[in-house]
Formats: sequence, C-alpha cells, structure tokens
Amino acid sequence: MELIRHPLATAPHGVLEVTLPADRLTLAKLRWRGVAEDGREFGFDLEKPLTDGAPFFAVDGAIYVVAQQAEAVLEITIPNAGEGARIGWLIGNLHFTLEIAGGVIRGPADSALRQMLEREHIPFTEAARVFKPMRQGHVH
Repeated sequence: MELIRHPLATAPHGVLEVTLPADRLTLAKLRWRGVAEDGREFGFDLEKPLTDGAPFFAVDGAIYVVAQQAEAVLEITIPNAGEGARIGWLIGNLHFTLEIAGGVIRGPADSALRQMLEREHIPFTEAARVFKPMRQGHVH
C-alpha cells in the first residue's frame, strides 16, 4: 500500500490515467484508504483534503487521480435572481450545503430538503451528479 501525504504539484501529460473513486464525504477527510481501478491500494494522511480530479501518485507511465463519485441530489432551476436568493436562503436555513451551477441550485437528496421544497411549492428534479457544494459560508 502506498501512503499519500499530499497531491502532486504537477501531473505528467500523455500517460495512462488511473482513477481512484471516492465519495464526497470521504474526500472531505484527511485520513482514509482507497483502492484505484487497477487494484492498487492507497492510504491517505493529508494536510488538506483532495478534490475531484486531483493527481496524487505517478509511476512508470501512469498517473493516479481522484474521481469523485456521483450522488443523489435535488436540482432546482433558478427562475430569476430574487427567487434564487429566496431558495438559497431557505436551503441555508436548514443548514444544508448547496451548489450553484449554470442556473441550477443543487442540494443533497435529503428528506427534510425535499419536504421543504414541496411545502414551498418549489419544483425540483432528482438527479445523480458529482456534488460540489460551496464551502464559503458553511461555518458554525
């Protein structure tokens, strides 16, 4: 097993890319273990969490990168700025993280969030996406 303490500063180009799948909550950790798609095992003891697509190990003709897995999310199309602010406030008031991407607010597929959206008559769809919530502002 390889021990990883930090991501690679630069990644070589034109080499085989091997992914190590990890869910969002695992990627938020500093210490964890994972297995790449080729079966190679890694232990992580990091100073800062890795992010989706981060290269972390290179060996003869191959680069290993983290691949964040898709998860169930709820997506709300933002009809206008005022409604987007209201929806963002409602989601934040429940202390859920959210992602804003291309005119869509995305939140975790949680029953409390789903109930609030239904109660407020806010249309939403369920999807499987790589969820990258905003980190600024979610501090207690």
